[in-house]
Amino acid sequence: MTDDWSPRGSYDDSGYDEHGNSRLVMRVRRAFFDYIPIRERSAEGTRVYRRIGYGPLLDVFLIDMRSYRDNNWNKGDEHADSFILGATQLAWLKRELAASNATWKVIAADLPIGLISLDAVALGDGPPSRREHEIADLLAFLKHAGVRNTVWLTADMHYTAAHYYDPNRAVFSDFEPFWEFVSGPLHAGTWGPGQLDNTFGPAAMYQNGCSAEQGENLAPCFGLQFFGRADIDGQSGVMTVSLKDVDNRDLWSVDILPRPDAQRQHLTRS
Repeated sequence: MTDDWSPRGSYDDSGYDEHGNSRLVMRVRRAFFDYIPIRERSAEGTRVYRRIGYGPLLDVFLIDMRSYRDNNWNKGDEHADSFILGATQLAWLKRELAASNATWKVIAADLPIGLISLDAVALGDGPPSRREHEIADLLAFLKHAGVRNTVWLTADMHYTAAHYYDPNRAVFSDFEPFWEFVSGPLHAGTWGPGQLDNTFGPAAMYQNGCSAEQGENLAPCFGLQFFGRADIDGQSGVMTVSLKDVDNRDLWSVDILPRPDAQRQHLTRS
């Protein structure tokens, strides 16, 4: 098993073919599509990123932040060599979001965008650098194209959190405020909450994981397993997102109004 690989520059026991492609990546992609058939196809072949419509209230945009990212151990700040979505996917995402007539546009992402992690987007405070350039480009596009009511859902951080991104707190401020919710993976070791950077101005409105005293990678038997639930009211269009524990108890929730001029959220705790 190779953890946190990228298609470029990763160590690969299985070697590379004559075109420079990783045999490990090719085998993993073959296994993935064999067991999870996806019909989306493009010039690059079968792809993971796609849009799924759920009627007039919701479109879900499932993006792929693994297949196209740069070498995650390359810490240089070279814009041309730093990416996590890739030019083709980023162009597709902009086009599809702008074309969506759904009230809510949910972006289902592999990784959070403001949490510092070598295999994700953020690497520290300051203006956009490396992979953050793509996110800055996307967020600015959404603002100027008038694409409203986007919500990001993500996992892979081994705890649960609600992040609110506010341009008034951000170093890069050419975007409209939005929510990002983190939960998962299911039935894996639990970590403590991670550090946010200020590039896009996130604030942790809620977070829950293991404590420093408990240590990292706490076993699932301790009960610190989390998932989230999102509901959209068919009459008002209000989205309610709840973060829950393994026993389905509500830990925290937020009601998000769909109107672009209403940034007021009603927060509840249990």
